Amino acid sequence: MIQEVAQIEYNTERPKLIIPEYGRHIQKMVDQAIATEDRDERNKIAKSIIAVMGNLNPHLRDVPDFQPMLWDQLFIISDFKLDVDSPFPIPSREELMERPDPLKYPQNHPKYRFYGNNIKRMIDVATEWEEGDKKEGLILTIANHMKKCFLNWNKDTVEDDVIFQHLFELSDGKINLKNSDEDLSDASNLLKNKKRYSTSSGKNNYKSSSSSNNNNRNRKRN
Repeated sequence: MIQEVAQIEYNTERPKLIIPEYGRHIQKMVDQAIATEDRDERNKIAKSIIAVMGNLNPHLRDVPDFQPMLWDQLFIISDFKLDVDSPFPIPSREELMERPDPLKYPQNHPKYRFYGNNIKRMIDVATEWEEGDKKEGLILTIANHMKKCFLNWNKDTVEDDVIFQHLFELSDGKINLKNSDEDLSDASNLLKNKKRYSTSSGKNNYKSSSSSNNNNRNRKRN
């Protein structure tokens, strides 16, 4: 009994897994492939390991780079010690350790942040459209949405002239409604739609909970 306990392997005493997602059995199969001296036999073992790895990821079978990814992971698990004939370029340790290029995050800092970057993009698109009813409709839609964003940031009322001035600045003077006779949606209507949605959703939740309670009340005990 003592001898059997002494033969138990603990994870803390085992070698660290390079890719833990595949488990220790895949790691042992790769180690066996590395230790195999015959190259043909080593290639057969490598293909068998790739097949098992593929079965462990059935949801990725339709991905175009699925097979190259498996072979790359095989060499990574082997710590780049596995010498087999790969159907794809073999990655190097230097390529794996190479730091990726930094992502290009938008670095613009708009003057009126409460409108968000999407409003600025919509304004840029509107300035490129040809003059006509569609462009006028888009501009009015943007202006109304700007007014709604302003009211979400500041619960007080806001004059249309303020929105028109902000629209003029954000469009670099290409959209000018400051002398227009157009009227934007009333502030109370913009806020009412938001309140109506939250109130109706709350009522629905109350009705559903109350109906379920009534059903439970009316249920007969066996």
